[in-house]
Amino acid sequence: MEQYNYAISPSTTIKRCCVARPIHIRISSCAYLRTYICVTLFFILLTFTLQAQRIATLQVSTSGKERLNIPMQADLEALTHIADSSLQLFEIVNGKKTNIPCQVEAAGNGRTLHWMITPAVRTVRTFELVGSGAQPAVQALQVTEKDGALVIANGAKDLLQYNFKTVYPPKGIDTAYKRSGFIHPLNTPSGHALTRINAPDHYHHWGMWNPWTHVLFENDTLDFWNLKDRKGTVRFAGFNAVEKGNVYAGFSALHEHVAFKKDGSQKTAINEVQTVRIYRQQPADPYYILDITSQLSCAGSSPVLLLEYRYGGLGIRATELWNRDNSVTLTSEGKNRKEADGSTARWCVTQGSLDKDYGGLEMMSYPSNYNHPEPLRVWPENMNGRGDVFLNFSPTKNKDWLLEPGKTYILKYRMLVFNNQLSKEQAEEAWQSFAHPPALKIQKIKSQEK
Repeated sequence: MEQYNYAISPSTTIKRCCVARPIHIRISSCAYLRTYICVTLFFILLTFTLQAQRIATLQVSTSGKERLNIPMQADLEALTHIADSSLQLFEIVNGKKTNIPCQVEAAGNGRTLHWMITPAVRTVRTFELVGSGAQPAVQALQVTEKDGALVIANGAKDLLQYNFKTVYPPKGIDTAYKRSGFIHPLNTPSGHALTRINAPDHYHHWGMWNPWTHVLFENDTLDFWNLKDRKGTVRFAGFNAVEKGNVYAGFSALHEHVAFKKDGSQKTAINEVQTVRIYRQQPADPYYILDITSQLSCAGSSPVLLLEYRYGGLGIRATELWNRDNSVTLTSEGKNRKEADGSTARWCVTQGSLDKDYGGLEMMSYPSNYNHPEPLRVWPENMNGRGDVFLNFSPTKNKDWLLEPGKTYILKYRMLVFNNQLSKEQAEEAWQSFAHPPALKIQKIKSQEK
């Protein structure tokens, strides 16, 4: 039986062992190159397939009629231990996968996956979480430190400034009004300030800020709001975290609510961890979503009683551009500015003229907040003779709130900050997605992790 030996190379010689003269067959360089490319692509595809581990499908049920983006989240620890940098999220539509920006929040109790749902007519949205390398780059929000403040910006537009350095009132005004740990300015997407500080009628108003007014602590009645009385203040005490990513940017800061005791000493009564987060808007969106969460706890072994008072908690001193003639207020219960003060509400919208533009904000209260739906403090239309605007969700407006040592109390608020006008239907939709986000069904795919 004849035997043949084959040696394959770009110039291949096939030798027939039993024949004295060799037979030479040359393979063209083009054919070889095609073979090489095909083999290389095969191994690249094989490697990607092995690396692109399917972790879970996440199915979201919506009405299909949404007009606003919806922040979503899922417990990542229950799904995978793959590193954050190796995760990607895709939306699947008619078999086609589109990369969706996502962001992982790491906390002491684990990791949370965040992403945004944009409006679509589909009532079932299907996403797939995959372990397959780094996410594509997106235009993320910027967070920078500048002159004692933390600024969150979208491109060239500053959206929010958090002032962690102590800010003093104008020269000649009592320095007891000084304050740190407040937001100003809070801007519309187009850059108009919605907040105000150093108003001559109320120097203790600091943009968007969060003191309590009538407080019983260790047999002293304190006031963290009216600073001139020198009974207390609120101070920035450090950052727990500063974050930015493909979905949101923000920070977590410690605020100390400090009692000024009758003997001249000072003592922290309440520790507050305030978390502020702005979600990345789509390029054409005339609005953005801002979440503010306050985690309250007694600083020591003494309880704190927040006494009933007509204002206290998260307040907003609005821009001096607004007055009774060029701004309007509407609540979830259909109350206008004349009727809003003292009423309870799930949300409250104030909007008006901003030079030649128009804009405003919607304040939303979360259902688990103390005394929800929350009482409102809204200034009357004759305030300061022109109808200056002040807004406040005040959970202790009609009853006390006891903070006990060893317990933690949480207040969650969402702001929709917008250009142009916001309808009551849009305001209700925004609150519904905050209070009752779309149902999420997760199916974990059999893990390949070792």
